[in-house]
Amino acid sequence: MEITFYLKTLWKWSWLIALSTIVATASSYWATTRMPRIYRTSTTLMVGRALQTADPTGQDFAISQQLAQSYLQLVRRQPVLQGTMDALGLDLPWQWLAEQVNTSLVPGTQLLQISVQDTDPQRAKALADEIARQLILQSPTPVEQEQSQHRQFVSRRLELLQAQIQEAEQQMEELEERLALENSARGIQDIQGQLATLEEKISTWETNYASLLDFFQGSRTNYLSVVEPAVVPTRPVSPNVKYHLLLAAAIGFSLAAGAAFLLEFLDNTIKSSQEVDRLLHLPTLGTVARLSRARQPSDNLVTLHDTSSPTTEAYRDLRTKIQFASFDNPQPLLLVTSAGPGEGKTTTVCNLAITMAYAGKRVLLVDADLRCPAIHRFFEVSNQTGLTSLLLDERLPLAEILVDTPLETLRVLSSGPIPPNPSELLGSEPMQRRLEQMKEVADIILFDSPPVLAVTDAAILAARCSGLLLVIDSQRTRSQAVQRTRENLAQLNLKILGVVLNKVKARRGDGYYYYHYYSHSKSQRRHRSGNSSPEGKLLQRLTHSIRSNHSENGHAASEKEADQTGQKQQS
Repeated sequence: MEITFYLKTLWKWSWLIALSTIVATASSYWATTRMPRIYRTSTTLMVGRALQTADPTGQDFAISQQLAQSYLQLVRRQPVLQGTMDALGLDLPWQWLAEQVNTSLVPGTQLLQISVQDTDPQRAKALADEIARQLILQSPTPVEQEQSQHRQFVSRRLELLQAQIQEAEQQMEELEERLALENSARGIQDIQGQLATLEEKISTWETNYASLLDFFQGSRTNYLSVVEPAVVPTRPVSPNVKYHLLLAAAIGFSLAAGAAFLLEFLDNTIKSSQEVDRLLHLPTLGTVARLSRARQPSDNLVTLHDTSSPTTEAYRDLRTKIQFASFDNPQPLLLVTSAGPGEGKTTTVCNLAITMAYAGKRVLLVDADLRCPAIHRFFEVSNQTGLTSLLLDERLPLAEILVDTPLETLRVLSSGPIPPNPSELLGSEPMQRRLEQMKEVADIILFDSPPVLAVTDAAILAARCSGLLLVIDSQRTRSQAVQRTRENLAQLNLKILGVVLNKVKARRGDGYYYYHYYSHSKSQRRHRSGNSSPEGKLLQRLTHSIRSNHSENGHAASEKEADQTGQKQQS
């Protein structure tokens, strides 16, 4: 799949994509502005006192980190959260608070972070601080009042032990001096006994001093302290308006783009000459834009009413390509058909006949659609007699049945009354003899026939023609129908000159853009010259003649009579 396919698809459905993106973004903004604002704050605790110790060990850090993992789980448990709710006087279940609390450890440290989110920033701060306090209360860390009393007692004991140790050390110095001067064995033994007793006391006092000093400093591992208390948050953390808007815009764009590509993949109509070549392996001889809605069938004769329009130029281009495609046939019999009804084959054959008549060719336009004829409506002529009349009564002269048009080189043979057996008539011997008579009065014979897939009329008539032109509605004809039509015609070894891609949406850059530029300049020149060109005078004369013919012949009455005759024959 070429990148141009994706780009064209995005450009074609750009209105849907833009609308979906705008609606999604606006809806997200409307919903986001009405969402409650959520505030978040955090309290940071430290597990252990290794950092306050002059000589911390690796074991202190390891134990503190393991304890921090346990405290991490304890924060969201009922004892801590229920104590918090009771302390703050909140009449809410502790499970509600569990949904608002989030705990985490700072990687590689002893820091424990307790985060609380709430719609009230003041309450969020109070909850975070109280949870930290409740966690400390349920740990071995003493409360400040008890800790203060213990510190005073230990401080006094430390001072007393320090004085006793200093006094004992001074006594030992004095005994050592006396020991140096003592000469008697009994005196020496007595002094040495006193020194041993003092050393034993000093050792005991130092042990007690160290224990009391360690208690005074507190536990180095299983100890909790607040490092950073919570602050009142000023900016909400949710909802994130920018994030929600960007996400909604991305979702809206993606859904619309996906829907556009899905519609393109599901749409199996033939829209371009590239698809015609890929699916049918046939050349596209013409590409005609969609005509504006016509009030009556004669309005579809755009080559007659507006000779300088881009659509008329497209039919001229089709005429030229058909002439090159059938240059080896001096008197082409061309059948114009389609896969199904309503694809524009009658409009195509009528406008093609007019452009060929403008080129100076003797053109005979035959309405061979004996089931739903329409050419007589386009040219506003009677359909009381026509092709069926010639086939049913071989004594009728062809020249008397042919209808002249304001174009001297264009004559029309309408279908005539609708017969009960169209296929048999088109395949009969009288049809072959009438074809030979038609060749004597025309250089080019154009046939309008029923759709190929509906009935067998087109295939029967195409076998008698030198070429076939297939009309495809680019907005409605399914690829399966066209491929089946191609297969049916190929089985009969019928020569298909090419395809006319009809009702195409004209875009800048297509052939219609250049036709429009050319024809617009040409029409301006004709307007300045007072519409005095031969083609302009011919157009005025043709239009006047068609209107006069319609008013004089009483077309409305004859048309109604012909339809009644066809209905009687069908019944």
